[in-house]
Amino acid sequence: MAYFKHSQFFTKDNAAEFDTTRQPGAATPFSGIYHCDGCGREVVSEKSKPLPPQNHHQHTYAQGAIRWRLTAATHPV
Repeated sequence: MAYFKHSQFFTKDNAAEFDTTRQPGAATPFSGIYHCDGCGREVVSEKSKPLPPQNHHQHTYAQGAIRWRLTAATHPV
């Protein structure tokens, strides 16, 4: 989970883009913080660059496949 101190630097947004999961290695649609739905690991990825690949980190069988979800975007989605 991402942490922050000063809430005035964040704006709540209900865009569907925050509900979409992406596969490892997929092109990053928006620069920002991405959260792995299986294990909670977070990464920063820049727009148009690939999200971390499948071998970035390993999951247990119970955690399922690696799936990246946008947590915080650097500009409006």
